[in-house]
Amino acid sequence: MSFESGIKNEDNVQSSTVYERVAASRSFKKLIRERKKFIIPLTVFFLVFYFALPVLTSYSTILNSPAVGEISWAWIFAFAQFVMTWVLCIVYVKKSASFDKQSERIIDEQLNEGGNTK
Repeated sequence: MSFESGIKNEDNVQSSTVYERVAASRSFKKLIRERKKFIIPLTVFFLVFYFALPVLTSYSTILNSPAVGEISWAWIFAFAQFVMTWVLCIVYVKKSASFDKQSERIIDEQLNEGGNTK
């Protein structure tokens, strides 16, 4: 075994133990719960809204009636999907920034708590 591979292996062990310490912390577990509480409803809403258009247009005539002049509700619903995608994207990016700040704070806390890892 060369010197370089020994260092790489040692770094992997150290980073693994740091990760295990961070993953076991109460604040990290709270962050994971908060992320799930945010992402799961957002994903369910997106999937229901997204698949509603093909289902409604294929199996019913609800969206065939005119909404404004010759424009049917199907076209409005389809346009709303673009709007919904952009809005969810903006909401996700803003919320993920706060999750990133929380995760940085958790890592800093755990590293300071554990002292020097080298």
